Amino acid sequence: MAVKEPDSFPHDRQPTVRLLAMPAHTNPSGNIFGGWIMAQMDIAGGIVALEYAGGPVVTVAVTSMEFHRPVKVGDLVSCFARIQKVGSSSITVKVQVFAQRPHDGVLQSTAVTEAVIVYVAVDESGVSRKLPERGPDFGHYW
Repeated sequence: MAVKEPDSFPHDRQPTVRLLAMPAHTNPSGNIFGGWIMAQMDIAGGIVALEYAGGPVVTVAVTSMEFHRPVKVGDLVSCFARIQKVGSSSITVKVQVFAQRPHDGVLQSTAVTEAVIVYVAVDESGVSRKLPERGPDFGHYW
């Protein structure tokens, strides 16, 4: 009989970024630095924003950030990014992070962090640019 996961890991979609938390990423308490997790979230959000924008984007705001539980060394960290809103040049992305750790031969999942990050599409000079027209079924991030 499978153990019920305490938080619903999104098995219906692939994570945008997935990596292993290593000892080099720890703070003095032995947990993974929040800043390291934030960097991974920015990468994940930036990937979906770049795909939608069809070119470079820059991070302009983190409108919310919540840390729910600590991440431990050896946790498998998965960042799921989904576009929430699109403006004329901006893309708002929600990023959810789950940690999976083994327990009695089963990977148990827990939601650890979430954020809403705003990106702006830029041209080769770093000046904001208008986003391309996209249909409602573009990509799989909606």
